[in-house]
Amino acid sequence: MKELSLNILDITENSVKAGATLTEILIDETPDKLQLKIIDNGCGMSEEILKGVENPFYTTRTTRKVGLGIPLLKMAAEQTEGSFSITSQERSDNSENHGTEVQAVFNKNHLDYTPLGDVVSSITTLIHGHPDTDFLFRHVRPAGEVSLDTRELREQLGDEIPLNTYEVIKWVEEYLREQYQDQ
Repeated sequence: MKELSLNILDITENSVKAGATLTEILIDETPDKLQLKIIDNGCGMSEEILKGVENPFYTTRTTRKVGLGIPLLKMAAEQTEGSFSITSQERSDNSENHGTEVQAVFNKNHLDYTPLGDVVSSITTLIHGHPDTDFLFRHVRPAGEVSLDTRELREQLGDEIPLNTYEVIKWVEEYLREQYQDQ
């Protein structure tokens, strides 16, 4: 993928499909490194599935024979001499602490570093497409922190106003863009 924000969108969509009610998208960035974590509380994966997800020819989908999200993210991190890991705990094994964590570290000074891209559009797309799912987004940068927690939005808006209404999505987009501009 041409931007890491598209990887974020793809992997987070998988979290939603796995039944996650909360997905955390955490980016910790220094001048030299970018660490991305996507943590969900979805159904988790068995050891067998977990072993296969890094293979581009493995997928649990029935609509196509390949699954490229995880393999592409892994390749993007490792081609910068960074690292990649994925862990998962199935709900059937642990009803209280289940889900998946994907972590990728990128060396930003490497020639093959994939830029972060338009992460604001990815976050607003996720909220718009999945208004009943909660997302915690936090991007810590040398210039400061950008964050949004949909649980706080729900608390302020109440049950009457869905998160995917035009006005809320527009506000989310402007709120995130302002945070990036203020730094």
